Amino acid sequence: MTQNPLHTERAPDPGFPFSALVGHPELRLALLLAAVDPAIGGVLISGPRGTAKSTAARALAALLPGAPFVSLPLAASVEQLVGTLNLEGALRDGQVRLAPGMVARADGGVLYVDEVNLLPDALVDALLDVAASGVNTVERDGISHQHAARFVLVGTMNPEEGELRAQLLDRFGLCVALDNPATPELRQAIVRARLAFDQNPQAVHRQQAAAQAALVNRLAAARLALAQLDWPDAVLAHATGLALAAGADGVRGDLVLLKAARAHAAWQGQSTVSVADVDTVAELALVHRRQQTAPPPPAFRASTAPQASGPTQAPATDHATNGDWGALPPQAEGMAALRPTGGLVAKKA
Repeated sequence: MTQNPLHTERAPDPGFPFSALVGHPELRLALLLAAVDPAIGGVLISGPRGTAKSTAARALAALLPGAPFVSLPLAASVEQLVGTLNLEGALRDGQVRLAPGMVARADGGVLYVDEVNLLPDALVDALLDVAASGVNTVERDGISHQHAARFVLVGTMNPEEGELRAQLLDRFGLCVALDNPATPELRQAIVRARLAFDQNPQAVHRQQAAAQAALVNRLAAARLALAQLDWPDAVLAHATGLALAAGADGVRGDLVLLKAARAHAAWQGQSTVSVADVDTVAELALVHRRQQTAPPPPAFRASTAPQASGPTQAPATDHATNGDWGALPPQAEGMAALRPTGGLVAKKA
């Protein structure tokens, strides 16, 4: 049987539970915020090999019941991504038929792009357009067709294999830079969690069942509450002030920051968006948009990210600074380097 080149799949079962992930509270929070509001524009995860980038993306898909998990191969064409129109059918019976692409298949789920920095720019540009708008437009020979395509976009890259152009980097809503585990204690916690899962995944799933169910319910409630939340003038002023201080080009950073703050308020079950919500998500929204001469934003507060439970719980220092070992990722010209954090290492699926 010929394998489907679009690689549409359900999240692996049993995949590594999101609630059992150890380390990187920033990454877990960014993924959850993008799931609450896919219009944020997705999450870019930058980090070395073996830092569980794909594991986290697949674990997120499992929090969306029945959601597809679609993986984009490097060799995909634009037509495979966005789809194409069958005009022969229009000439025959007057019906324009859509041959759905990957974005249609990912609607309601997660679209995962490994090594996004190695994709052709035209493909990345088309993908980010759909991710931000939630609508895909297919055009051929003067005929166009639109359909909904709301999915959580997760892109990963290893900075050692090349940078993403600044123009495309800015198009991702949120960004997290990962590094290797910063402490022996954190590394041991990660290894124990991975060994326990490899030895008996069903037991880990039973142990995490309650925590997983709580995340599923909380995510569903946050999605429903999102439309009821608005941004007070003080929140808007604070967000635009942070984006201006970061030297972000245009206003995309301001908009993403406000959307992420609203998603955070919904995730927290709040009735309004606050300045504290903006500060909590500021690093995720601005780290890849900040000019090198701009001052850093308020300290990132990751206490609102879900914590692992049971024996896989990371030590309290799992979001500590990186320490002296290991180099920072290469710096792209004209941009501040992404600040990496240690943890969440697991075998790549």
